[in-house]
Amino acid sequence: MTSVLPISKEQMSKNSSSDTSTPPSPVAVPRVCLVTGGTGAIGTVICQRLAKAGHTVATTYRNEEKAKAWQEEMAKQGYVIHIFKCDVGNFDETQKCVKAIVAQLGPITILINNAGITRDTSLRKMSVDQWRDVMSSNLDSVFNVTRPALDYMLESSFGRIINISSINGQKGQFGQSNYAAAKAGMHGFTKALAQEVAKKNITVNTISPGYIETEMIMAVPENIRQGIMSQIPVGRFGTPEDVAHVVCFLINPDSSFITGANIATNGGHFMD
Repeated sequence: MTSVLPISKEQMSKNSSSDTSTPPSPVAVPRVCLVTGGTGAIGTVICQRLAKAGHTVATTYRNEEKAKAWQEEMAKQGYVIHIFKCDVGNFDETQKCVKAIVAQLGPITILINNAGITRDTSLRKMSVDQWRDVMSSNLDSVFNVTRPALDYMLESSFGRIINISSINGQKGQFGQSNYAAAKAGMHGFTKALAQEVAKKNITVNTISPGYIETEMIMAVPENIRQGIMSQIPVGRFGTPEDVAHVVCFLINPDSSFITGANIATNGGHFMD
């Protein structure tokens, strides 16, 4: 079982100088974390929160120019994030990537399956490629990355696997039969794997965000955005920080009794 390290005087001074609004908190034992899709809006904040907690953080990318620019921006903000080129929808490529991360950083014991894309259209207009692209990036990737990473968690007798699904995997959405199917499949994967590895101190959980305030949402016409927001009981869109907070909660040693769960993070927009 993981322990909690006492905070040092140096860290206490750093915390108090950077944020006087909250007291310093204990730092969990540092882990090697892999966040797929870490350069996106939600992934970025997850990476930042994990790095701030003292963990070693890696993420995957496909566009090298974009990823390096993102990494440089993170460094300017004080975050050291390691980047590795990998198409997580490709099984062979993913196996090599995980081995490279372990060789460079150490065994992966925290995995956030966050990578995903959309190819929206009604089913009668959906092409085979639109179906397969979404399934590959959103669902196959969960198997591709978890399969090799799990070996290191089993050897360590510790692991945290968190799959970032979606509200639309719970309730469906017009024009997203591919996306909804993939996101629903993620939680089926979660429930099965959670039972397989529970005795090894490895938890597996799903987070299902609702509408999160990202560039994609803000690009939607104002009247449509307001219509969506009116359906959310808390009266606002979520933020990437809302999702990252749940990630940090689930990897906390005190959350070791939570596994196989799907935590809806949608402001009450959908209640199952």
